Amino acid sequence: MFNIIDKKLIYIPFGIAVFHILVLNIFVMANHVRLGLIVLLFSILLMLAVFMYLARSITSSEERSRKIVYGIAGSRKYAVDELPVGLILLNDDDEIDYMNPHILEKLGNEKIGEPINRIFSNIMTALKANNMKVIESSYDEKDYRIFWEEEHKALHLFDISRQRQLESRVEEKTPVIGILYLDNYDDVTQNMSEALKSELNNSITNTINDWANRHNVYIRRFSQDRFIIVLNSKILKDIEETRFNLLDEVRDRSDEIGVQITLSIGIGEGTDEFIEIGELAQSSLDLALGRGGDQVAIKAANGNARFYGGKTDPMEKRTRVKARVVAHALRDILLEGDNVLIMGHKRPDMDSLGASLGVARLASMNGIEARIILNEEDVDDTMQRVMNEVTGREDLLDKFVTSEDAWNLMNPKTTVVVVDTHRPGMVLDEDILNKAARKVVIDHHRRGDDIISNPLLVYMEPYASSASELVAELIEYQNVEKRLSRIEATVMLTGIIVDTRNYTLRTGSRTFDAASFLRSHGADPVLAQTFLKDDIDTFIARSDLIKSAEILDNGVAIVKSDEALSYHPVTVAQAADQLLQIEGVKASFVMAYREDDSVGISARSFGEINVQLIMEALGGGGHLTNAATRILDRPIDLVYEDLVKVIDEALENRSEEE
Repeated sequence: MFNIIDKKLIYIPFGIAVFHILVLNIFVMANHVRLGLIVLLFSILLMLAVFMYLARSITSSEERSRKIVYGIAGSRKYAVDELPVGLILLNDDDEIDYMNPHILEKLGNEKIGEPINRIFSNIMTALKANNMKVIESSYDEKDYRIFWEEEHKALHLFDISRQRQLESRVEEKTPVIGILYLDNYDDVTQNMSEALKSELNNSITNTINDWANRHNVYIRRFSQDRFIIVLNSKILKDIEETRFNLLDEVRDRSDEIGVQITLSIGIGEGTDEFIEIGELAQSSLDLALGRGGDQVAIKAANGNARFYGGKTDPMEKRTRVKARVVAHALRDILLEGDNVLIMGHKRPDMDSLGASLGVARLASMNGIEARIILNEEDVDDTMQRVMNEVTGREDLLDKFVTSEDAWNLMNPKTTVVVVDTHRPGMVLDEDILNKAARKVVIDHHRRGDDIISNPLLVYMEPYASSASELVAELIEYQNVEKRLSRIEATVMLTGIIVDTRNYTLRTGSRTFDAASFLRSHGADPVLAQTFLKDDIDTFIARSDLIKSAEILDNGVAIVKSDEALSYHPVTVAQAADQLLQIEGVKASFVMAYREDDSVGISARSFGEINVQLIMEALGGGGHLTNAATRILDRPIDLVYEDLVKVIDEALENRSEEE
């Protein structure tokens, strides 16, 4: 038993008061005995009454306080031992000293004395390193929200497994919208008999409907070549596990009829707003088509795009009508501005330079001043041979300006034309791009997730061999009689030769049409080969890279250069090209340090292995058969490990699909 109220604190002042009253009564009796006796009697009765009242009040208050204290103690014991909240007390070494019954039942008595970081993976490390008070962790398939009380070295654990399950169910029901597009339906059926067209239409429609029924997807066809699908996140996840084998089914079914129809799908997810996911679906479809079609692009409201498919080389399906429309639109845009600045990608190659010269000529044909941005540090040996030829032509030499001069030439009505790339991080000068209000993009690469923002015109054709081919077609449709100069036509032809590897890859009928057009304007194939010649050091460097190739059993050749040496990107690309000439090599990857200490990788294939997807996984991009990436602040040994891992995953996924 313990005292809730210290009675001394009350009785001592009462005793002092009684003492003073007695002294006062004695003083009164000394002067008046009868009056003193009366006062003394009254004082005794009054003090007895006050004492009894105080004693009763103290007892009552003490009883109430005792009940409150016992109630608090009982509640505390109930909170620690009975409530479904875990309590763990730690010692100075972050080892478990105590667990209340609730968490003890889940973890087991043998966990006492063990480091908490071993049970909840690195929980204390994360709490202390990030100065956190709340963290979430899991143990034995249970999820916990954990509150850290540093003063008492206590962890309070709340089981949120049920909450997570409910959140997961809600997330699984999140709506998803997709658009299916038959890439080349109109082209294939244009000259087809009605009977064969009906057979093809029924076959593809049944294939798509059967796929939708298997996965419980709502689907409706709203035009000859387009379908809309409605599903939820759980169904989408299940379909992603099949890696959208519908693409293969549609392709195989059309092959049985003797044609090749490919399918592209754009999907939007990640929000309950139907308008937003509808717009994401259309944006995803545009992205899939911009990458060459025959693939699936999935965009979330707050995330990067995911891709499936893209295993076939894009078929040539752009039309001359589109080229003519784009040519006229480009002319109108250039005429609306004051001047034109043209630039390609970082470390420009022959295609970038050829396309730039072509756009500059197109602008001058329409009386518009145009300048090409090229800095001295961007000129390699091949480019220097071109510049040596240009030096003799003052009218051409005057078209080239440095980034600093270009910046000074800019005004609000300057049109910046970007060729041979569409990624803002890849352009020759990002500051000029960011300053420009009027932008045009002309590119032949498959579209990536990031693209130059707010362009007035985008002409992206992954079916084209090169940017020079696209620009040559645009020049054809200018309503003027001015011709390309011999140097301009030759550089553009060289760009086509480089990007097609002498017309062996990504070469369509339009490629030869563009080459014929350039040849008619004086393009010199001999001069083009002169531009592409190597000096002896470059030849030896390329040979050294090829000599160190490691050829794996799966037909993949990988080169990892010496850490002490750096190589020009063109040399690395040429080594990757030549490795494909070795029997049994299906794809080649050459990695080497560049002069800026970054690691560059050039990837090539014959199409059986999609090197674009592999390079995209490492932050790069390109085409099905030709891709590259550049990696900063990572040793080449680790880059090699990353590359091998991505290649293995890509080949494993391809095997599963087959």
